[in-house]
Parts: sequence; C-alpha cells; structure tokens
Amino acid sequence: MRDSVEPAALLGKFNCNVKEIEKSFSASIIARGEIIRIEGRNEEVEQVRSLFNKLIDVVKSEHVPSLDELRYLIRQVKEGRSLDGVLSDVVRVTHWGEEIRAKTAGQHSYIEAMRSKDIVFSIGPAGTGKTYLAVAMAIDCLKTGKVKRIILTRPAVEAGEELGFLPGDIRAKVNPYLRPLYDAIYDMIPAGEFEKLVELGRIEMAPLAFMRGRSLNNSFVILDEAQNTTSIQMKMFLTRLGFHSKAVVTGDITQIDIGEGASGLAAVQGILKGIDDISFVILDKRDVVRHPLVARIIEAYEQNENQLAGKNSCR
Repeated sequence: MRDSVEPAALLGKFNCNVKEIEKSFSASIIARGEIIRIEGRNEEVEQVRSLFNKLIDVVKSEHVPSLDELRYLIRQVKEGRSLDGVLSDVVRVTHWGEEIRAKTAGQHSYIEAMRSKDIVFSIGPAGTGKTYLAVAMAIDCLKTGKVKRIILTRPAVEAGEELGFLPGDIRAKVNPYLRPLYDAIYDMIPAGEFEKLVELGRIEMAPLAFMRGRSLNNSFVILDEAQNTTSIQMKMFLTRLGFHSKAVVTGDITQIDIGEGASGLAAVQGILKGIDDISFVILDKRDVVRHPLVARIIEAYEQNENQLAGKNSCR
C-alpha cells in the first residue's frame, strides 16, 4: 500500500469497498495488512491500481469516500477519465461541516474554470452540479472578499405566466422561479444569515428582466436555466458584467422551453468561441452525481431521441 493510511477508511467497513471494486472489475483483490495485491488482466490491474492510488490520496486528505463516491470513481476509471482533482478539490464547506468536492473530472474542470475565468458557461443535463457548484463558488468568493455581492437570476418562463399576474410582492412573485437557487444557498449558509445578507444587498435574487440597464461591478453573477433565454436576452445579460466581476451561465440545451431554435444558450458558443477569459464546460451523463438511476434515465432518453431522429431522417 502506498504510504500508510487507515485500512478501514480505504477498504471500507467489512471490506465493502473491495467488494464493490471486485463487482465492477474481473480483477481479484487480496488485502493483507498494508499490502494490497491485485490479480487479473493487465489493463484491469492498472485500472484498479490507479483507483486505489486515488482512494489513498482522498483518505490522506482526511475524507472517507462514501460508497456512491467510490462508484463515481469506478465509473470514471473504466471510462479512462482523469481522476486529477476528483474528490480532492474542495470548493466550500456547508454550514453543517460537509465538504463540497468535485466528484467527477467534468466537475473539476468546471471548478477550475470558475476560478480562472471571468465568464464561464456550464452546459449539461440535470444532476451534474451546474447550479450547485456555481452557488458554492459564489458564496466562497463572497466570504473571502473576492466580490462584494452575489446576484442570482433566471428567466421566468417555466410557468408560462407574466410576473405581473402572479400574486404577492416582487419577492413572492419570483420565489417559485428561484427555488433551486434557494435550495443550494441554504446548504452553504443558514437561513438567518441568508436573510440578513439579502437585507444588506449582499445577495440579490431577481428574474432576468430586472438585469436590463444595470452595470454589475464587484459581483459574482449566476444566470441559471439559460437555455430559456433568447439571443437578445443573453447579449443583454453578458454585457451587464462590470469591473472585478465574474459571471457563470448554466443550462441544459436539451430542456428548452421556448421556441425551437430561439435559445440564446444554444447559439452563444459559436458567437463567443475563441474569446480569451471565456470558458465553455460541457458536462454529460458521466458527470451526473444524483441517484445512480438518473444517469441511466438520461441515457435512455438520449437513445430514444436518437432513434426518433433516425426515423425522421428516413422519411
């Protein structure tokens, strides 16, 4: 075993990690004290060895990987993806002490892009952590003084209603649209602290239409569900960015609720390609970190859509 680590943390309770790895590979694993012996085909032996090396690094960072996290690592090793930064890159700690870590190679690339670029587009299916990681990074930047405020916005189109026809004041009107952002924030900071930051103007949540005409300086700005913006709205949002600010734009171009071909997110990569300090991170089903069934559901829908596209092309 490379360096000494707590065997129970590495191998799992009652060797559950070893059993999970053997279930996923045809290789045989024999653990005796600080020695782990791997037997099988050369390719799989190397994959399992790289997996254990990663687990050792994670355990040495004082994090005990869960069974789900182990499954993420196994999936990525079998797909030949890099494990650099996976489970070792901590973005933020929740207010109850849980570390928010990159769980996939795609998530690590996303986090690195948010750290190094002023505008980041994160495009991918549900469950890949697009919104959650953006909020975690925004809270971290606010807490460390890198920005003075966080602005969270979404296009209000899901309900097919104009805001003016919804009951209540403006906050009551927009809350249903911003609920996923609230869910992420409440993981990072207690509700009471959030309310205080809102009162002080340090955190602002508003529909996209409210961004028009503003200059957003010293801010971390998140545009969520951006697949439902038009090209005009996307341009309006991106040109709001002021000095010492960052913008993260998230969306899933397979879930467009506006007219076909009208999505500003679908068009923006071709328009902004090659501009320095703008990064596009494409996440896919391999980066889904929800219930294991979610990745399989996404794959099933993709297959169905491909079959329908094939039938339509033959007509």
